[in-house]
Amino acid sequence: MALKDQISGLVTPAVSDLGFYLEDVHIATPGNHRIVTCIVDGDASLNLDQVTSVSRVISELLDEAAFMGETPFTLEVTSPGVDRPLTQPRHFAKNVDRLLKVIKLDGSEITGRILSNTDNDVTLTVVVKKETTEQTISLAEIKRAVVEIEFNRKDDK
Repeated sequence: MALKDQISGLVTPAVSDLGFYLEDVHIATPGNHRIVTCIVDGDASLNLDQVTSVSRVISELLDEAAFMGETPFTLEVTSPGVDRPLTQPRHFAKNVDRLLKVIKLDGSEITGRILSNTDNDVTLTVVVKKETTEQTISLAEIKRAVVEIEFNRKDDK
């Protein structure tokens, strides 16, 4: 079993017990040590105290794991970046009211604000030629979906 899979299998239950999700594990091996990066997310954005708690738990588990061997490692725990593609229903739920760019499997693109989602689809508010419509897209039709960064969002809020 690959080291990434072993690490994921070991730390996922502990991360889940803390109320978070292990999104991914990256391993780099510059020189004679490893850099293990665990990407952790939650239903809301993680604060520094939460990242510290998760980091402490993961570190203790990896320090005791026989499969880590004698190779020294550096642990980095981070949250996903804003450029992370949305792939899970919970990703869409966390980003309700944010602007989303969707590339569908057929190559068409849709940009709209996330209105709601279910386990199977996402509903966007789309503005085309000053006409606002709602469009529901099946998650199975989505090739890639990313949040668009807005610096000067004009709201009526």
